[in-house]
Amino acid sequence: MAESVPRGVNLHSRYNPEAEAERYIDSLKLSDFLKCFILIEPGLSYMIPVLAKRFKQGKIIALHLDNFEEAEKQTAKTISSGVQVINKTFSSNSPREIQEFLEARLHDENTENIKIIEWRPSLNFYKEAYLSLLSEVVIFLKRADAGQRTAAVFGRRWIRNFFRNINYLEKIILYRQSGMPVIITGSGPSLEKSLPYIHEARTNFLIIAVSSSLMALTRYNITPDIVIATDGSPWALWHLRGIRENAFSMMALNPCAALPSQCAGYPKLILNDGSLWQNVILNKLSIPSITIPQRGTVSATAAELAMILSLGDIYLSGMDFSYNDIRTHVKPYGFDSLFFGRAYRTAPLYTELFSRSLLSKEGGSMDVYASWFKTQISLWPKRVYSITDGNDIFEYKDISVLKKTIKQKEKKDNFNIINYDSGHLTKNKKNQAANAARALLDAMEIGEFKEKLMTELSLLMFAGKKDIPRKELEAEIIKVSNGGKN
Repeated sequence: MAESVPRGVNLHSRYNPEAEAERYIDSLKLSDFLKCFILIEPGLSYMIPVLAKRFKQGKIIALHLDNFEEAEKQTAKTISSGVQVINKTFSSNSPREIQEFLEARLHDENTENIKIIEWRPSLNFYKEAYLSLLSEVVIFLKRADAGQRTAAVFGRRWIRNFFRNINYLEKIILYRQSGMPVIITGSGPSLEKSLPYIHEARTNFLIIAVSSSLMALTRYNITPDIVIATDGSPWALWHLRGIRENAFSMMALNPCAALPSQCAGYPKLILNDGSLWQNVILNKLSIPSITIPQRGTVSATAAELAMILSLGDIYLSGMDFSYNDIRTHVKPYGFDSLFFGRAYRTAPLYTELFSRSLLSKEGGSMDVYASWFKTQISLWPKRVYSITDGNDIFEYKDISVLKKTIKQKEKKDNFNIINYDSGHLTKNKKNQAANAARALLDAMEIGEFKEKLMTELSLLMFAGKKDIPRKELEAEIIKVSNGGKN
C-alpha cells in the first residue's frame, strides 16, 4: 500500500504550481490528435486543467496512489470544458484491479490516441508503487494495442466468420460443472515431453487442446475431449485442415474463429467474448454461451474455460511463453508444411525458423501474454500447475505420479449435446445469418444500445475507424452476412 505524503514533502512548486504544470505540458510537445491522457500519480493534479484547456472533448484518467480529495479541486475547474475527467485511487498494489479498471474505461479507445503522462516528482516519494502502477498501465496498453491492430486487419473477417459459423451450427453443448482434473495442451515445444504421460492418463482427465496443438496430439494417438478455437485469421485454418475423422469429441468455439468445413458437424460449446454485438445475436437466436473476454491468446481462454468447467486441478503443458533455441512450437505443427515448402538451397529451413523466432522475440507478444498470466495466477485458486518443468510462471507438478481416477463415462455425463433449433428461424438454415444480421439492425434502433453497438461494429468492419454513417454500416452488415468478402 502506498504511504500518504507527509507534511514537508513537496510534489509541486511552492510558489506557482499552476505555471509549473503548464511549463511541463509545454515541454512534452503533445500531438494534436491525442484524445486520452493517463496521468501517473499526478499529485494534486495541476496538470488536469491545463490539459482540459488544450484538448477539448478529450478524456483524462488520473491514477493516484494516495487520497485524491485535493485533486478534485483541479478537476472541478474542467466542468465546462467538455473534457471527461476520471480520478481513481489504487490504495493497494493490485494488478488485476488496475487492469480491470483500464479495460472498463478504455475498451473503445484507439491506443494510438492515448498518451501516458508521468509526474516524476511523485516517483521520488512513492518509488516501487509508482513504478508498479506505471508498469501495469504499459502492459495494458501493449495488450490493447496488439488486439486493436489485429482487429483492424481481421475485424471484418471475424464478423464474416461469425455469420458463417452461425449458419452451420447444428449441435450445441450444454455442460455441468464437475470436479474432474483437466489437462490443457498448448503448442509450445515443451508439450513433446508430456505427450507420453498425457497418452497414459487420457481417460482420467478432461483434455482441452488449443487448436494449434491438435496435430501433435493426433500424432501421439491422443483424442482430446475439447478443441478450443478462437483465432479468426486465415492462418488458423492450417491447424485444423486435414484432420482425421473423430480427431476430437467437441469444440469450444468463439463464432468469430476461422474453421474449415471439416469442423461443421462437431458439437460446439459457444464462447461469447462479452461484446454487445455478440450478445445481441446469441440472445436473439437463443444460442447458449459462456462469456470469456478476449485475452489475445487462446491459451488464456482455455485456462478460463477450464476454471468454468471444472472445480478440479488444472494441469498445463506446452504453455511456455519462451523459446527452445530457435523453436517456437511443438512438432508436428500446422505451419510445418509452409516452412518446408518455402525452404530452398540459399534459404534453408533453419534460416526460416531462425527468422521467425527472431521476429517473434522482437514483437514481444510472448512477454505480454506471460505478464497477463503472472498477474492472473496470483488471483486464481491454487489449483493450476504446469506438468513440464522450466516454467517460471506456474508451479510444477509431475504428471507421472498423479493419482487421479475419473472414469470415461463420468466425464461424458458432464456434457449434454442437443440439436440447435432456435425457434426464430425458418427451415432453411441459410437464414441463420440473415436473422443474425436482422438482430443487429433491430438493436441499432434501440437508444440504449445504438451508440455502443455502432462503435463496436465500426471498429471491426472499417479497420479501426469510428463514427461510420449508419446507412453505410447497415449496408456492410447485410453484405458480410451474405458472404461478402474483404
